[in-house]
Amino acid sequence: MTNSNKPTTLFWIIAVAALIWNCLGVMSYIGQAFMTDEVKAALPKAERVLYENIPTWVTAAFAIAVFAGLLGSIFLLARKKAARFVFLISLIAILAQMSYNLFMSRAAEVYGPGGVVMPVMVILIGVFLLMYSKKTIEKGWMS
Repeated sequence: MTNSNKPTTLFWIIAVAALIWNCLGVMSYIGQAFMTDEVKAALPKAERVLYENIPTWVTAAFAIAVFAGLLGSIFLLARKKAARFVFLISLIAILAQMSYNLFMSRAAEVYGPGGVVMPVMVILIGVFLLMYSKKTIEKGWMS
């Protein structure tokens, strides 16, 4: 039996899924950051108030989280060890953003219990990508 540093098919599936996930995150950020007044006006009042009161630091954390996640996914696909560090930056930004969304804003009140699902899922995926990149480095798949 030979030991190869060639990643498995599952690695490539996860790397492509991570890229798609983080591209969706970037699109979500752009949609929120550049939301027009007309779009905000069409939202229910409670949602509009949420969007209008997002602190600058939360928007910055959102940007860092998604763009670092995208870069980490690109590094993962390129099999570069830097993916782990960039996913760590992304996760730290995710935790900052989601701490606001979960504990400091009225998002749970406005969106109900279902409004907690996406923030928790984002955190779990961020943790997974960090841990997975660490595992791929240990297996020798990254340079």
